[in-house]
Amino acid sequence: METEIPAMLRARETVEPERFTFHSSRMPMKKVTKEELEAMDADSVRCALELVDARVDILSYACLVAIMSMEKGYHRNSEKKLHDVTVRAGHGIPVVTSAGALIAGLKTLRAKQIALVAPYLKPLTKLVVDYIEAEGIQVADYISLEIADNVEVGRLDPMALIEIYRDLRRDGIDALVLSSCVQMPSLAAIPIVENECRLPVVSAAVCTTHQMLQQLGLKTYVPNAGSLLSGTYEN
Repeated sequence: METEIPAMLRARETVEPERFTFHSSRMPMKKVTKEELEAMDADSVRCALELVDARVDILSYACLVAIMSMEKGYHRNSEKKLHDVTVRAGHGIPVVTSAGALIAGLKTLRAKQIALVAPYLKPLTKLVVDYIEAEGIQVADYISLEIADNVEVGRLDPMALIEIYRDLRRDGIDALVLSSCVQMPSLAAIPIVENECRLPVVSAAVCTTHQMLQQLGLKTYVPNAGSLLSGTYEN
């Protein structure tokens, strides 16, 4: 969230007139486990209050698996809860979650069947797969990298995905998700993989950027960020 989304919006600034500032508040988490994810999610209200104080135009909740490890459809509850916080603070603004943005991005692409890569331990990846499928999108295959340390996930080499994705079964799929985690770097690999496999390739960060631009009423174009941010899929 704090690296790839600013990178995308800075790239957009080279071709579009809008300019952006970035403000963040962090929910601490060391190990990506269900228990720590639930504790982290409970801290989201504090973060929303801190960011509203900066009079931002949109809030985005980064951790996809924190949402998808809760009950099905929880992104809607989270978005409403945090939006209500901003209203009570006197500055009501749109709220995007990376979980909801991934679902919305795949539906924008009209993807019925996908394959994905996730850094999580297998039980958490299965929760993510089940959550996506509950939203009407079939997951044909997935790879878990089995990394529990959240900081280590953020230090992964995005170019490794060019080899990793080739192990996914891709027959009949409509899109690839590389990766489902906003903490896992993937932006540099997305246009390369997309060109190689001839399928739309997204990540949670790409989908979050797309939905943020949509909510702000801006053109959903970022250079070299894949099909979803090509400007083709406008409202």
